[in-house]
Amino acid sequence: MIVFSTSALAQAFKVIPRKYEAEFTMSITDDSTNITVFYDITTGTTIGNFLTFNQAFNPVLVEGHFYDLRFFTDFNFWNTNYQLWENDNSLWNVNRTTDVTLFRDRIFCTDQTINQAEDQYYDLNLDIYKTFNATDQNQYKVF
Repeated sequence: MIVFSTSALAQAFKVIPRKYEAEFTMSITDDSTNITVFYDITTGTTIGNFLTFNQAFNPVLVEGHFYDLRFFTDFNFWNTNYQLWENDNSLWNVNRTTDVTLFRDRIFCTDQTINQAEDQYYDLNLDIYKTFNATDQNQYKVF
């Protein structure tokens, strides 16, 4: 699972896909509203075993929501078939009816600091539920 914030700035992706491509389409579906947003990615770079790029989300991700993430190349549409745009004529006579999925994952959106190495985990009740540890029993008076 990938954890992102609600920031309007570009956020960094660093994933290990099924197939490495520099240009593809990314879809993000909000599990709460079932709204899908598509992004055309043209700046993917391979560094070691990772595919990396930066992307700003519009609309901005919502705190506490889960999203389904998918990278794919769609051979049914000319404007998203980047290999045809690059005049790769080996695919011109190939009849493809399905897209090629490069990567699938989930995104969780939160502004909380999460660092498992320092024992900082996501707190569902952060700033909502307060705990109180009273050592002085006289603090509780019954009327």
